[in-house]
Order: sequence, then C-alpha cells, then structure tokens
Amino acid sequence: MQFTRKGLKAEGFAGFRPIQDLETMRIPQGTGLFTVVAPEDFQPRFLTKSTAGVFKKKEPSLPAAALAAEWVDNAAVLYVGKAGPGSKGNRGLRRQIQEFVDFGQGKPPGHWDGRAIWQLADAGSLAIAWKELPAEQLNSAEAACHSAFVAEFGRLPFANLVQARTRSGA
Repeated sequence: MQFTRKGLKAEGFAGFRPIQDLETMRIPQGTGLFTVVAPEDFQPRFLTKSTAGVFKKKEPSLPAAALAAEWVDNAAVLYVGKAGPGSKGNRGLRRQIQEFVDFGQGKPPGHWDGRAIWQLADAGSLAIAWKELPAEQLNSAEAACHSAFVAEFGRLPFANLVQARTRSGA
C-alpha cells in the first residue's frame, strides 16, 4: 500500500474532503476505515493548546516536544482509524467521522483517538478519506494499514499513538 493520495485512491479510498469543507451527509453510513491526509507541502505548526474536547476530565493537549517526536516527515497520511457498527449497529463512517470532527471543535468525545490532529494549527486544511469495508474485516484491515505504514516509515502515522493489532484467531 502506498500512503499517498494516489495510493489511497488505488486502494479504494474516496472523499478526500478538507475538514473545513466536509459535508457529513456525503459520507457513507457503512463501516470502514478512514484516514486524515495532509495537503501537499504541509508544514506542521503545533498549537500550545488543543482545540479538542476534554475526555473524562483529561486535557487532550500534548507537549510540543511530544508532538514533534510523533511527526513523520514526508508522510501524507497523518491518521488511520476505523468506524465499526457499534453495539447497536448504528455507527459507521458517517457518525465516526462526524464525532472525530466534533471532537476537534471542542465537543466531548466518546474516545480520543487521533487527538494530536487537533493540535495542528491548520487542521481544517487536512482531508478526510474513507473506504467502506465489511465490519468483520475492520480490525485486520486497520492492523494491516498500521503495519504497512510502520514498514515504510519506521513508525505509526502522526496521530496514531497506539498500533492496531488483530486478536489471535480474528
């Protein structure tokens, strides 16, 4: 897998809408993977305080040195996440991405994966791309993306602080 816009498109990712222009109703409701992709020549500028919402009374901001240490030079993909069906079967890409964007706008999240995105000064210019996948393929697909990224760049995408793994037998 190539972690470029062209490579993601070849893998079936669609969308590539800047966060600031994202129209939630155009995002499919099914389960799948989503990525946050930097525009060409994006240079990170880290905010002292995150725009993200507080999670379980925990401040989402990371120290600038920690953010700089997580930054992956020459990587267009900044985050890879998944959107499962949820316990009631009503989640999916549209709802997960909307919650992710709402989190960046200060609303309290149900989780805080990808929180480092919301300490980038130009987060609104980052694009969201998605790929629908059956729910039973999500864990292995996310783990495979993380592994492939690590194989290419030697580390996880910038805002993925934990590597996805498949459970044995899954």
